[in-house]
Amino acid sequence: MALVAPVENGKVVEKETSASAKSSKAEASSTSGLDKEAFLQLLVAQMQYQDPLEPMDNTEYISQLATFSQLEATQNLADTVSQGMANSLVGKYVFLDVTDKLGNVSTIAGKVDYVMYEGGEVYLAVNDGLYSLADLNTVADGAYYEAFELASVFSAAIAKLPSVNAVTKSDAEAVKNARAMYDAMNSYQKGFVQEKDLEKLEALEKKLKEILPPEDDSSGDKGEGDDKVDADDKDDKLSDG
Repeated sequence: MALVAPVENGKVVEKETSASAKSSKAEASSTSGLDKEAFLQLLVAQMQYQDPLEPMDNTEYISQLATFSQLEATQNLADTVSQGMANSLVGKYVFLDVTDKLGNVSTIAGKVDYVMYEGGEVYLAVNDGLYSLADLNTVADGAYYEAFELASVFSAAIAKLPSVNAVTKSDAEAVKNARAMYDAMNSYQKGFVQEKDLEKLEALEKKLKEILPPEDDSSGDKGEGDDKVDADDKDDKLSDG
């Protein structure tokens, strides 16, 4: 089948297309395959510019139309599956890999509050923000998410502590709080803690033991035996009197 197009001054003249068609064409050219809009435009172009003396064969036309219908059905099925999966994420904890305008990738973690459909795209509402379903990396249960968050908070607390060579007596309280935070975790949550963070905490504790004076217990409360001795001494003084 031959394709023909109008020619003026020795050049092929292309007819103007609508804004939506241009958008679809640009989108199709940016992907490795044709979407249903681009496929339909190609089919219409074949019919529009066909040679009147050698028109498109009916069998070929029906075959291409059937291919288009199959493509449309496949994409509709994919959209339905995608929407169903997005709806099932409501109330779940997710991790999203979000890329900013500069190409930097950051991880957003939180619970999916609701799902929004706009312009044929699916968006997840997480932490008061809307993110594309394409950014989804991991779906987690509550225990996993809690362990991840605790490990992140612990890592941030360790990062604020000075290095071993720079630690002083004034840092003792912060180191003690970090230890209490780690000890409060269960065995599953401790598995999320980075080994380098725990190693830094242990090194700081060891250094503080070297620079802090030993605890003085002489100023503590008297024991029961001491109280009894004092009472006996008081009775002896009364007897002598």
